[in-house]
Amino acid sequence: MSKTIPIWCCVLNRAIERYRLRAIQKGRESSDMLNGDAENNSRSSNWDTSVHLPVWVLDTEKNAVEGRIEEWTDQFESCGADIHSLAIKLQKPLRPLWISQRTRIWLNEVPEFISWDFTPIILISASASDAFATQRMSSEFSWQYIPGAGDDEESWARGLTPTLFWKHSYDLLDAGPDHCNQLVADIVEKDRVYHAQRGEHSPQITAKPLKSHDDVKCYDDRTSIMWPVKLDPTDAQCSNNVPLLFWIGTSNLAVSSTLQDALVGVDCILNCDSTSKLPPNSSEKSYLELSIVGSKDDRFSLMKNLSKAVDFAKRNLIAGRKILVCCQNGEDISICVALAIVTLLFDDNGCFDNGNSFMKRDITKLEMRKRLVFICKFAVNARPSRGNLKQVYGFLCNEKERLSHLT
Repeated sequence: MSKTIPIWCCVLNRAIERYRLRAIQKGRESSDMLNGDAENNSRSSNWDTSVHLPVWVLDTEKNAVEGRIEEWTDQFESCGADIHSLAIKLQKPLRPLWISQRTRIWLNEVPEFISWDFTPIILISASASDAFATQRMSSEFSWQYIPGAGDDEESWARGLTPTLFWKHSYDLLDAGPDHCNQLVADIVEKDRVYHAQRGEHSPQITAKPLKSHDDVKCYDDRTSIMWPVKLDPTDAQCSNNVPLLFWIGTSNLAVSSTLQDALVGVDCILNCDSTSKLPPNSSEKSYLELSIVGSKDDRFSLMKNLSKAVDFAKRNLIAGRKILVCCQNGEDISICVALAIVTLLFDDNGCFDNGNSFMKRDITKLEMRKRLVFICKFAVNARPSRGNLKQVYGFLCNEKERLSHLT
């Protein structure tokens, strides 16, 4: 996180600056971009597009990063991202700021946000910076790996979503470390009961117990189950206001979290949820269940099932049927399966061509990225993991080689 996000901030800043300069040169800059601070920043030299890395990154690595920024910006522009909207909405360049437990901030010395010449991206490490750290070198500015940082929230958030956190933030902060876990369990279970009583798919959450810092060697792999509690369902409110289902353009392909009820407008279901059961009134032609788990549990689970998923999609798309690809959260595995289907069976314009254009183009990570951006324009909650994306890439490369031997 300490290097990836600053690099992306720089790439976005460069892409926006290029877009604005081209618009100015062509005399087609929109009136929206000529209002307020946007005009001042776009026409002045104060739009900072340099790389802002933490001080512990070595100069040699920083120079190597700076040498590739233009290349990465070119790739970002070519993947089809909506730079126009970013250029209109972002009035100041992005810049990362790092906050840890060692950070000291005096609020009376922090200037008003409106006076800042950048848009801050706050990077927070909740872990103690002096505990269990692995130092790479003895240099003062060498980096340290701190286990338990803020990513991979599925392993530490215990089922608490951002919406639930902000809804109960004051209670959670007041609970303190001794009662926080139990309060999180109660909040998550209360929300689950609310959805379950309304017929929505809401599986019970399991979470690994926190490891004691007093005895690091004592690892307990047992999972603790958040047991149901007697709650009044009228006290809970829906924590997820996003649409249940996302159609990928006009492709007759949709992605969603696992749903048990009948869906209007869906002809067949490709279920990639390893925890779900076969729905009633389904047939082999209209339903395929693939028990796929995340890459952290099985590094090859997705790759082993993609061939069946693509064959199922191909048969139904040829027949003109509308397909739903669903997984437990609708954010990762279903997105990756849809990515494989779109890359294999659709052309560059997003039209189904039964795989005719697949053999005519190279399978590169940039090509995958273009199609992932296309999917994310519609599936706005998509968060595919790197491990699953690697499996999709490996599958597509193997499929390209297999098909080349048949021709």
